[in-house]
Amino acid sequence: MKYYREKQVTGSFQDVLAKIPELLKKEGFGILTDTDIQSTLKTKLNADFRPYRILGACNPPFAYKALQEEENIGLLLPCNIVVQELPGENVKVSVINPLATMQIADNEAIESIAREVADRLERFLESL
Repeated sequence: MKYYREKQVTGSFQDVLAKIPELLKKEGFGILTDTDIQSTLKTKLNADFRPYRILGACNPPFAYKALQEEENIGLLLPCNIVVQELPGENVKVSVINPLATMQIADNEAIESIAREVADRLERFLESL
C-alpha cells in the first residue's frame, strides 16, 4: 500500500496553492501548518529548490476521535499535503494515505477513522 496519493494539475504554483484551503474546507479540514521548504532551504543552507510547501491539514472531529482511541496518535497528525512545482505550468499535489500510516497503531478503531479521512482526502484530490 502506497503511503500517499497524488494528482498533477495544470496551473501556476501560487494559483493551485491558493485554492487548496477552500477545497479542503469542503471536506472538513483546515490548515494548521504551512511549511515553505523552498524558503527554509534558502535561508538555512543557501540552497536553491523548487517551490515546495508542506501543509498540515486537520479535521478536528476525526482528530478528536483518534486521540480518544490512542493517546499518542498525535505523533501521526496532522495529515500532510505536499504541493510542489513541476516543470512548465504543472503542480503536483500529494496527500498522505492515512490507511497506510495509521496501520502502525494496530487499532481497529483507528483504522475505521483512517478510512473516512482517506476518503475525504481522495475527494479533495479529485476536486483539484
